[in-house]
Amino acid sequence: MDVVETLGIDTADELRELLGVPSGPAATKDHAALTDQDRAWLAASPFCVISTAAADGTCDSSPKGDPPGFTLVLDDTTIAIPERPGNRRGDGYYNVLSNPHVGLLHLIPGRSETLRINGRARLVRDAPYFDRMVVKGHRPILALEVAIEQIFFHCPKSLLRSEMWKPESWEPTTPEGIKVVEYYRDKLYRTP
Repeated sequence: MDVVETLGIDTADELRELLGVPSGPAATKDHAALTDQDRAWLAASPFCVISTAAADGTCDSSPKGDPPGFTLVLDDTTIAIPERPGNRRGDGYYNVLSNPHVGLLHLIPGRSETLRINGRARLVRDAPYFDRMVVKGHRPILALEVAIEQIFFHCPKSLLRSEMWKPESWEPTTPEGIKVVEYYRDKLYRTP
């Protein structure tokens, strides 16, 4: 492999010089309590990604999904996300035990914008609101309760550039012609 010289960014000042200063709506688009529009987005969203980091910096981003509105709004600054039985790894949840900071990215299929929420999380074993999170007769096994610190609606540029919602982009293949989705599906769910 050829060694290529790279020019790194090592300080916040270097990064700010490269990126510039946010202006207009980008500079003031975050807020700390849910608006009616944020609530409507959460009510329509069937999917989010939860990002966490352990105290040692080990990171995890976990997808979560359920019927639209699965993220329960408890009040203007608190939400809860149910956990259903799955692969039992719990990587992000273990991270929360040592570092409560989380970042959430809520998506709605076909929409290019996203709703981002940052806050502090805690794991809840049971609560009266679990009855409101029942899906197909099943209560969640736990919930990630998030005390909101920052919310912002993210512009559509990244999803538009990625062509995320264009069906013709849904069957990626490797350079060897292997369909990526089928490869991982076979690898993960193949019985020995």
